[in-house]
Amino acid sequence: MSAPDPDHIRSWQRIDARTTTSGRIEAGDVPQLAAIGVRHVINLALDDHPDALADEGAKLAAHGIGYTHIPVPFDAPGEDHFAAFRAALAAAPGPAHVHCIMNWRVSAFFYRLHVADDTMTEAAARALMEQQWSPDTSADPRAAPWAAFISRGNPHD
Repeated sequence: MSAPDPDHIRSWQRIDARTTTSGRIEAGDVPQLAAIGVRHVINLALDDHPDALADEGAKLAAHGIGYTHIPVPFDAPGEDHFAAFRAALAAAPGPAHVHCIMNWRVSAFFYRLHVADDTMTEAAARALMEQQWSPDTSADPRAAPWAAFISRGNPHD
């Protein structure tokens, strides 16, 4: 790794050598992502969120980073979104960075991925997700669809 992780980015998390996640990114974060070797960014946030980076795809392209946008409504995460996420991550040409606004969507998607692909135990996948949030225990009234979303991926439910 040629540069340190830009852990000042909101809710930054390194999953492994090829995968990082975070909440929203800002224009100044793009060169830092390039410096750590990110080759593709997957954005799960909506373009119209006040914290969304305008023209994100163009800003990333200017630094040689590919871009996939999968807008996941916070109140309605679906299996189609999860399938698109899995496909985008599998197709990413190199180290990938996946983000949304708070790293809540992303952490739930990775929970599902790790459980579905049996790359982590359910407990380990849950512990990783809960470094960002726990849809099951969150007091946020918007968490219910996410609790249902992650339960669809838990073979023990």
